[in-house]
Amino acid sequence: MIESAGLLHDQRLELIEGELIVQAGKKRPHTIAVSLLLKYLVRIFSPDPVQQSAPIDVHPQENPTSEAGPDLIVLKLPQTEYRTGNPRPSDLQPVCEVSDSTLAFDLSIKAQLYARAGITEYWVPDIQNRHLVVHREPGASGYQLIHAYHAQESISPLAAPQTELQVGSLFAID
Repeated sequence: MIESAGLLHDQRLELIEGELIVQAGKKRPHTIAVSLLLKYLVRIFSPDPVQQSAPIDVHPQENPTSEAGPDLIVLKLPQTEYRTGNPRPSDLQPVCEVSDSTLAFDLSIKAQLYARAGITEYWVPDIQNRHLVVHREPGASGYQLIHAYHAQESISPLAAPQTELQVGSLFAID
């Protein structure tokens, strides 16, 4: 499909609610935040279950109209357990979208998609405002618990409550 549409092979694409979305180029603060969050998640969960820019399946009723590719995901099982298909919402803990220029999209369309799918935890590091928006308790109408943690605060993933992330550590210092 990509070749017939004339799209470049190295472009990052997502299928969201029936629309093929070409991801914007990554600015340096985005790349740094993804790298720092990746290091934190690998330290907590080990390298194997942490994946970067990997496609995931969402709610069965959304397929084949949506195949998201978040910045980072943490799998409940080793990567080799998903040889025949993308991980499903019940396989994920947490899903992360680092946001620089896509904050409105990540907090609305993507959050609704992930909530409908039942993804238990969705993190959005907001580079511009230097805070981390954490979504929990998914439902058909969206996430029931949404909290923005500021740079001086800490947060723990539901799957690793004994660990803490200092939110400010995700953002490059000017």
